[in-house]
Amino acid sequence: MPLRTLLRTSAATRALPLVLGFVLVALADDLTAWVTPAYGLSAAGHASFALPFVCAACAATGAWEGARLHRGRVFDRSPVRSPLAITAPVLLPVAVLGGLGMAAALGTAALAGGTASGVPQPGVLAVWAGLLLANALVGSIVGRVLAPVVAVPLALVGSFVLNAYPASFDAFWLRHLVGGGLSDCCAVDQVLDGRAVWSSLAFSGAVCAAAALVIRYRGAAAASALALAVTAGGIALAGSLAQGLGPAPVRARPAADLVCDDGRPRICLWPELGGTRSGLVREEARRVVGQLAEHGVPAPAALTMAAEPGPGEAKLGVPTTARPQDVAPGVVSGLLPAAPACARRGEPYPAGAAAGPVTAWLTAQAAPGPAGAATGTAPGVAAPPESGRFGEQDLALAEQVLRLPREAQLDWYRRTAESLRHCATDPADRQGLQGPHGTQSPGGAG
Repeated sequence: MPLRTLLRTSAATRALPLVLGFVLVALADDLTAWVTPAYGLSAAGHASFALPFVCAACAATGAWEGARLHRGRVFDRSPVRSPLAITAPVLLPVAVLGGLGMAAALGTAALAGGTASGVPQPGVLAVWAGLLLANALVGSIVGRVLAPVVAVPLALVGSFVLNAYPASFDAFWLRHLVGGGLSDCCAVDQVLDGRAVWSSLAFSGAVCAAAALVIRYRGAAAASALALAVTAGGIALAGSLAQGLGPAPVRARPAADLVCDDGRPRICLWPELGGTRSGLVREEARRVVGQLAEHGVPAPAALTMAAEPGPGEAKLGVPTTARPQDVAPGVVSGLLPAAPACARRGEPYPAGAAAGPVTAWLTAQAAPGPAGAATGTAPGVAAPPESGRFGEQDLALAEQVLRLPREAQLDWYRRTAESLRHCATDPADRQGLQGPHGTQSPGGAG
């Protein structure tokens, strides 16, 4: 059949405006809400939110095309070509429909992130292609065995359920079979875990192979049994590849991607903070570190945006669109001890109540100009941190500490920071959550 005729008569051609309109209008907010600016992998990952919807469109149009072939009794006329060779070109417009639908989603997400760098991502595109093709093939089989009035809605709804709902299951490996975790990828310090890509490809490849067997041999019993075995084997292989993955298929981004300088402290930024912005971030970060060092807060050897800072390094938590005013909170957050493993396991962590007051105190110390540390024995008073960022109790304790002599403030800071490393610290004990005058602090009472 000539390509022009194929495109003119295909259900995918008629469905394309509906799919594009749905992606660009109905899904636009979901595609753009959480994209990491300037990071192409994040745009590609979040574009995957549209994948279940586009897969459903491919399955439905594939079902319609399969039903057309069946109603026309094409395979009963002793054709020279095999049923698979006849079906493949008929499904070509369906594949184009899926590709254009996902291209619209990717373009929407990339524009929101303000980047074309790193787009497209080969691993993400491979997952999309495998799943779109699998849905189109399975849809065509449904159309060949059921009446169109049943096959099309069944393929549409069934495909959406099978592609969208695994993301809500507690068995995380199931969601990775259908790319259900891709929309959670990725923060700037993360990359896509290849196991999720291979898991999805193993699953979609097995489904495509099984569908091809059924189409080629027109549902013969032996071919159907072999197709079931291939599908089961693909699911088993895909599940084994996805074992150990969490809900999001990500891992830490290689530190080799960081761009570091030779200043003191050394500052390592991701390349997405290029040009003028990186210079502003480095300048402000060194100012904050110097300001804190003047008031006795030890300066780290390096500030890094890596997900897992190394020995002597502190995390610099700034966004890729960082402004100078974003740097101080990013430096301060990296100076606090990470929550202990017991707290991450969900065990009681009463010392966590101290994180707010100590963060407020560090923020005040990092402010430009005179900070809250006193000199000598005369207490000094700092401009308090922004009240909108901290609770009333946290601000009250921070302001109380800021009126103490410098050494008393540092002693409180050291004891409180140390208490954050342990789950067994009681907010009322003397490990650092107790107020500077020996009474229970407001921050420790929470």
